[in-house]
Amino acid sequence: MNWLTDVVRPRISGLWQKRDTAENLWRKCGHCGEMIFHRDLEANQHVCTNCGHHMRIEPVKRLERLFDGGSYETLDTPDVPADPLSFRDEKRYTERLRDARAKTQQKDTMVLSVGKIRGMESVVLIQNFAFMGGSLGMAAGEAFLSAAQAAVKRRAPLIIFTAAGGARMQEGILSLMQMPRTTIGVQKMHEAGLPYIVVLTDPTTGGVTASYAMLGDVQLAEPGALIGFAGPRVIEQTIRERLPEGFQRSEYLLEHGMVDMVVHRHDLPETLSRIIRLLMHRHTGAVRTSDKGEVTTLPVGIAPPPVSHRAERPADGEDVLKDAAE
Repeated sequence: MNWLTDVVRPRISGLWQKRDTAENLWRKCGHCGEMIFHRDLEANQHVCTNCGHHMRIEPVKRLERLFDGGSYETLDTPDVPADPLSFRDEKRYTERLRDARAKTQQKDTMVLSVGKIRGMESVVLIQNFAFMGGSLGMAAGEAFLSAAQAAVKRRAPLIIFTAAGGARMQEGILSLMQMPRTTIGVQKMHEAGLPYIVVLTDPTTGGVTASYAMLGDVQLAEPGALIGFAGPRVIEQTIRERLPEGFQRSEYLLEHGMVDMVVHRHDLPETLSRIIRLLMHRHTGAVRTSDKGEVTTLPVGIAPPPVSHRAERPADGEDVLKDAAE
């Protein structure tokens, strides 16, 4: 027994209580390098107060700011086999799942909830990048289908906030199968005549981008979000060319027609509520005029006649985005 290390040092260390350090109280912006006090950062919804950079935010904090009064109901998602392939690399897959659940206090990457956005009931699905990089696995696929079913049952729009590094390699082909399965959920929304709105956040890549992240009726994105299939570094190494400035960022995708709107995090509730009102009104209040001038209201889920049979006006999508922007 060493008297100095085993007796004296523990007693001296016990004289000082552990307290929060600068690392706990301050957060460095990854874009401009500004140090931001943690309370100021939370009050600003994890948006840099200096340059406006949108940092990643926990699903619970996002939901509290999205829904009216921070009030919402969390819906359960189906259970799936924990380790269908008995996968192991440096760690067992079950151990990685246990660590991710302890870190995020979530069952898996998806958080499914329902609440009101400016008075409009909405089903919201949020992908948490902190849970194994938001990777798409069986649990995420089942959660997406559950969200679509809940939206159809409640006659409400489905809004998803995407954030993922791609498919979950520990589930192999079972993970890749979720790409076509989630498109079935999108099709169910279309068949019911209900809006499916995607909000792309940083980062949205891989199989998620190749499936439900790009199938929205309206595609929104947060400023500066990385959106694409393969990462910029991989693309540069493949084509051996320098990519344009801002490539695969929200603003670049907006200029090239892959995103409809880039919306600041503070403005998302108001923007989403306007889009929902416009789309739901079109679906529930669409009218059909006969040759005799008789006007009838179409049931939910039945689209109005083609544009060529109506008075000349912009396409529905263009109209909606114009109204929402105003």
